[in-house]
Amino acid sequence: MPDSPVKMIAIDLDGTLLGADTQVSPRNLAALRAAQAAGIEVVIATGRRHSYALKVLRALSLDPDTLLVSSNGAVVRTFASELIERTHMETPVAHWLCGHLAEFRNALVITFDKVGRDGEDARGALVVEELEDLHASIDKWMIANAPYIAHVRPIEDSLNGDAPIQMMLCGTVERMRRAEALMIAHPWIAAVGDTHATALDPEVKISLNRTEYPERDLSIVDILPAGCAKGEALLRLVAARGIQPSEIMAIGDNWNDLSMLEIAGHPVLMGNAPEDLQQIAAERNWRVTAHHLEDGVAEAIESELLTHTAFAGSNRL
Repeated sequence: MPDSPVKMIAIDLDGTLLGADTQVSPRNLAALRAAQAAGIEVVIATGRRHSYALKVLRALSLDPDTLLVSSNGAVVRTFASELIERTHMETPVAHWLCGHLAEFRNALVITFDKVGRDGEDARGALVVEELEDLHASIDKWMIANAPYIAHVRPIEDSLNGDAPIQMMLCGTVERMRRAEALMIAHPWIAAVGDTHATALDPEVKISLNRTEYPERDLSIVDILPAGCAKGEALLRLVAARGIQPSEIMAIGDNWNDLSMLEIAGHPVLMGNAPEDLQQIAAERNWRVTAHHLEDGVAEAIESELLTHTAFAGSNRL
């Protein structure tokens, strides 16, 4: 008898489900719908915040109860924007970080969860102190999110109300590696991928996630409340549903996907992933699917659906 088939498929957005035009291809969309029709739960897990992810997801006409894990695990909502869970960063820790990152303040964005019932954000969901360096690093993102960005100087003044859900640093790979090194030297901050230390050490206040695009010399470092990661959010979701981690397929392309790839029984890395992450996949015998421009998500899901059908047929014998 074949192994138990996948019961949940968790899929990253950028560099994974989305093509070069930041849209979901017809083949990828057909695969998502076929998975849901087969009774497999589809979860989108992204570093984007909820409303920014919905800009491409609304048009897919998937079940409105489909879950969206956003901000790298800090927030979980349905596509209909019903809040499932949310984790805030401690405000005193956020204040301290603004000072600790003095050298990098011109690359810093603070994110607040201001999502309304319609799934839209309000201005002030994103706060920056300086604009020039961010436009140089992520100009398209800055333009797309201009309606939600508040320019606050000093940036600490934005922390007088609601607590943030995350911070983000953007810049060259070398500069962001220096920022990471500065942060992880402090006992409050766990290194990228160090989820075990975060879970075991009550002193840890912050988890780091990284997304790198070497061809663009761009690195994005997400600064999250301790324990926030795509993998941790998925573990809580499957526990509530009676699903085992061995029954998860996780599909991703970058370092911020590592936590969910590690906990999934069926990890799938995209063919466009960074070389050092592909090396990890080879060492751990993870499946590598096609490039995101070649419908790698559909390739992985279609293969799983064949297994799913075979398993269902064997149970009818």
